[in-house]
Amino acid sequence: MTTLDDIPGNLLRKPSGETGDELQRASSNYKPLHSFRLDKDKPYKQQFADMYFLRLTKIKPAVEQLASAAWDGQVIGEEPVKKVERVLDIRQGELCWVSGTVYMDMPLKPNILEDVSKDRWLSAPISNKKYYSDDGSDAVTLEDESGRIRLVGDVLNSVLLVTGCIIAVMGAENANGELEVIDLKFPDLPPQPKRWALSKPPVDTKGGITKGKAEARAKDQEAEMTDAGSKGSGPKIAIVSGLGFSGTDASHAIELSLLLEFLLGESLDPSAQQELSQISRLIIAGNSISLEERRPGADEDITEKKAHKKYGYDSSAYNALPSQLLDEFLSALLPSIPVTLLPGAQDPANASFPQQPIHPAMFPHSRPYTAPPTATDAEPGWFDSVTNPWEGEIDGWRVLGTGGQNIDDIFKYVDSDDRLGMMEATCRWRCCAPTAPDTLWSYPFQDDDPFVMQTCPHLYFAGCQPEFGTKVIQGPEGQAVRLVSVPSFADTQEIVLVDTETLDVTKVKIAAV
Repeated sequence: MTTLDDIPGNLLRKPSGETGDELQRASSNYKPLHSFRLDKDKPYKQQFADMYFLRLTKIKPAVEQLASAAWDGQVIGEEPVKKVERVLDIRQGELCWVSGTVYMDMPLKPNILEDVSKDRWLSAPISNKKYYSDDGSDAVTLEDESGRIRLVGDVLNSVLLVTGCIIAVMGAENANGELEVIDLKFPDLPPQPKRWALSKPPVDTKGGITKGKAEARAKDQEAEMTDAGSKGSGPKIAIVSGLGFSGTDASHAIELSLLLEFLLGESLDPSAQQELSQISRLIIAGNSISLEERRPGADEDITEKKAHKKYGYDSSAYNALPSQLLDEFLSALLPSIPVTLLPGAQDPANASFPQQPIHPAMFPHSRPYTAPPTATDAEPGWFDSVTNPWEGEIDGWRVLGTGGQNIDDIFKYVDSDDRLGMMEATCRWRCCAPTAPDTLWSYPFQDDDPFVMQTCPHLYFAGCQPEFGTKVIQGPEGQAVRLVSVPSFADTQEIVLVDTETLDVTKVKIAAV
């Protein structure tokens, strides 16, 4: 971990009188993909069940291919293992394997049918910290278009399972109508594109990198990506989440100012400024706004404030200061560094996944840096307000990032605090938000499920997590994914720097001593 105290140089010194070299910000090769953008016409009349059928249809061939290679022709206890096409075709006592969608039957999980039966036509946001219970009341089931069967067995205790993931299981039905699972398979990591698959690598000017050299270097870097965390020498991507701008709480306002000066290099010596000039892009991963409400003081009369309400709008209940502070923060950065902004659960965007970009009208000072309305999707602005989740290519690497709601929801299903393990599980399930739309609010897709991972990212980050973490996972076909759990800045005062040549990660703590 690197802190500001570790950076060499003393700010309390007289001017040297020497003119320093002019520094230039490292450039960023940036190509956003619009995988999670919704059409302007977004009807909500359709049912959510189609999403599960689409997901099963898209992922089932991959998991069945792995299961068939592992189990076809296998004999256990002198009984051969055979495949059954549907859950309904399972016969008691016969050793077989089948694929389907996992559904977790958990008493602590919210039930919309109960809300409707109690005349709660507008369900409240889910607030349970955990759906998991250790009293044995939770049940794991497997379902497809034909039916559902309960899964039991010790092997289930060693794997991470949530509603919506697609798996294949092998076992036999017992006398209670349950499937005794002997083994199971996940789809595992999807195919991973080569670096520079979508954009052009640097050109050969003044000792630059040619396309052939870039592709050769990318091949070596993918093979050598480890969890060692060594410092690279390439341009850096700065990732921060949970800035938490608030109009009522200035507890970390000093840290926010220090963060701004750190990113701009205004309060550091020339040697540190040279290093920070290599930060080529800032990604803000959710929860830039705090939800703290403005509360009347002790000498204020609540009934008197209600009298100010006009035409259904209560001016005293709305505080525009947090968004203004965020706008000022961004506008100070944008002349020097490009910014990608993902919305989060607390930001002024739609609540359901995938969250759509925060409208540029919220940022009057930063708006001039956005792409003009007539620009094509291939021409992103210097300030790019994007969806959550978001997918793109930065300096040739395929990047997938979220504001963290998908991992937070998975956390409620399991008896674990390993956020990196949950991120790894989403990659091996080939679905970045498996619990949508069951417990994670989602748009009811009809034609495609964008949460299914068609390609494997090189870098996968989740914002607004309790603490920093990173590791590299490997796939069966040589895939390598750098996972990064980005902590909330309001809670930890930490940001993450990712080297664009090696994908090594460094944590930086911004602390006011």
